[in-house]
Amino acid sequence: MNYLQITIAAADGAQQEILIALLGEMGYEGFEQQDESLRAYIPEDQFDAEGLDAVLALQELPYVSERIEEKNWNEEWEKNFQPVVVDGFCAIRAHFHAPITEVEHELVITPKMSFGTGHHATTYMMIQAMQGLDFRGKSVFDFGTGTGVLAILAEKLGAREVMATDIDPWSIENSLENVATNQCHRIRVQQMDTVPQGAFDIILANINKHVILAQLSALGQQLKEGGVILLSGLLDSDFEDIENEAVVNNISISVRMTKGSWICLKTEKRTK
Repeated sequence: MNYLQITIAAADGAQQEILIALLGEMGYEGFEQQDESLRAYIPEDQFDAEGLDAVLALQELPYVSERIEEKNWNEEWEKNFQPVVVDGFCAIRAHFHAPITEVEHELVITPKMSFGTGHHATTYMMIQAMQGLDFRGKSVFDFGTGTGVLAILAEKLGAREVMATDIDPWSIENSLENVATNQCHRIRVQQMDTVPQGAFDIILANINKHVILAQLSALGQQLKEGGVILLSGLLDSDFEDIENEAVVNNISISVRMTKGSWICLKTEKRTK
C-alpha cells in the first residue's frame, strides 16, 4: 500500500493540534509535527483532495503532497522515534532502544502506521489517568486500540481480561504484533467498528469527538455500575459537547486533564 505525505505550512503548535484532530477524522493515519509545518499521512486510495482543501481553506494554509512507499515510513520512523517516559510509571520504547529500567512498566511498541506511542498528548494523558485506576482482576475494553499500547498496559496492571477493537485492519495486525512482543496473554483483539456486548469494569476510548459522541451511549450500556470510562482524542473545545452527551447517558465527569489543546476525561457511570 502506498501513502501520501501531505506537508502543511503551519508553524503554530495549537493550530497543528487542531489540524491533527480534523484530519484524523478524515482517515489520516500518522502525523509528524515540525517547527514550521505538519506532515500528515494517508493511504493514497483514501485521499480526498476536495475535503482537504475545505479544511485548509478555513485557515488559508497551503500544502504539498508527495507519494511515498510504506517501507519509507518505517525507515523514517525508526530514525526519529525516541522513547517516551510517563512520570516514573511507564516507558514506551521500540525494540531497537536500550531497556528502560527506572519505571514500573516498560512497553515495547512498534507503531508502524498505527496511532499510540505515548508521544501524542492524548495517549500520554490516557497513560497518566490509567496510573490512578485499579485494574487488578478487572474486565477492560480498549475501543480504537491502534497499536494496542493501552490494552497492553491494562494487562500489565493486572486486568483479568482485555478486549481491544479497531476499525482499521492495519491497526489489528500491528496491535497483535505488539501484544506478542510484550508477552501478553489476556488480550483479545478484534476488527470491528461498533461496541461489543459485554460487562466491562473499565473502558478506554482514545479516539475522536465524533466517534465518542456517536458511541458514548453504547459504551455506557456495556459499563458495569460504578465502572470508569477514560476518554481522549478530544480538544479542549470539545468538552461541552461531550459533557452534554454524558449527562444524557447518566455518566458523570469526575476528572478533566489538559495537555496543550487536548483533554482527557475520567467518567463514571452513576449508580441508580
